[in-house]
Amino acid sequence: MTGYASAQQSAGPAAAGTEARATTANRLGLEIRSVNSRFLDLSFRLSDDLRQHEPALRELLTSRLKRGKVEVRAALETTGADSLREPNARMLQRLNTLQDTVRSWLPDARALSVADVIRLGATEQGGDNDWTETLNALAAKTLMDLMAAREREGARLATMLQGHLQQLRALAQQAIPLVPQLVEQQRTRFLERWKEAMALAEGSTPPEAAQDRAMTEATSFAIRIDVAEELTRLGSHIDEIERLLKKGGEVGKRLDFLIQELHREANTMGSKSAALELTRISVDMKVLVEQMREQVQNIE
Repeated sequence: MTGYASAQQSAGPAAAGTEARATTANRLGLEIRSVNSRFLDLSFRLSDDLRQHEPALRELLTSRLKRGKVEVRAALETTGADSLREPNARMLQRLNTLQDTVRSWLPDARALSVADVIRLGATEQGGDNDWTETLNALAAKTLMDLMAAREREGARLATMLQGHLQQLRALAQQAIPLVPQLVEQQRTRFLERWKEAMALAEGSTPPEAAQDRAMTEATSFAIRIDVAEELTRLGSHIDEIERLLKKGGEVGKRLDFLIQELHREANTMGSKSAALELTRISVDMKVLVEQMREQVQNIE
C-alpha cells in the first residue's frame, strides 16, 4: 500500500554547549515512502555518514512490513547562522598528508578542491556524534507514522472491496433464476428436435429408443450448462473475503488466492453460458473481479 512519513531530529551541537558549536546544529532527517507492490522491496538512500546503519534499518522494516516498494532516505544536515565553519590547521594538515600519500601511489589522482576540503572538514568535525540511538528512535517513530498512513489506505481499500462484493452478490442473484429456466429450455428444445427427427425417420427407428436417447442427450447438455454449483462456490468465496476484511491483519495473500477463485468461477460461468443474459452477467463479474485483483495485490 502507498504511504509516506517523515521526521527530523536535532542533536549534538546545541546540547554540547561549546562556543565553537553554538552557531551550528546537526539535524537528522528521515523519510519513508511506500508504493504498491506484491512483494516487499526495500531500497535505501542514506548519506555516507549514516550508511553503516542500513542493516539495522532493514531489520526494523522487515519486522513490520510484508508488502510494498519501500524507499528510505536519511541524511545529516548542518544548519545555523554559520554552517560553513572555518577548517582548523590540524584538519588541513591531515588532509594534505592524506592527499600526498594517495598521490604518491596514484600520481594522476585529482588534487583536492576547496569544496572537497570544506565537505571533508564538515564531515570530520561533525563525525564525533553517535547517531545510532537517535536514528533508531526516529526510524521507529517514522515507521509507526507510515503504518498509520497505510492503515488508513487499507480502510479505504476495504470499503471499496466491500462495494465490489455487494455488486458481485447482486449479479449472482440475477443469475440464480436463469439456471432452471435455461435447463428447462434446453430440455424442451431437445424434445422438439426429437419429434422432428421422428417425423423425418418415418418409423425406421423405434420410438422408445429415440426418445431415451434424446432425453439422455438433453440431460447431459443440461448438466453441462448448469452453473448452480459455480454460483454456490462464488457465494462461499465472497463470504470468506468479507470475513477476512472484517478480521484484518495480514490477509493479502489469502485474498489473492480467493480473488483467483472468484475469477475462475466467473470464467466457468461464461464458458457454460447458453444465454446472452448469463454471458453478460459473467462478463460484468469478471470486470469487477479484475478491479478487485488490482487492489488486493496492494493489501498487506
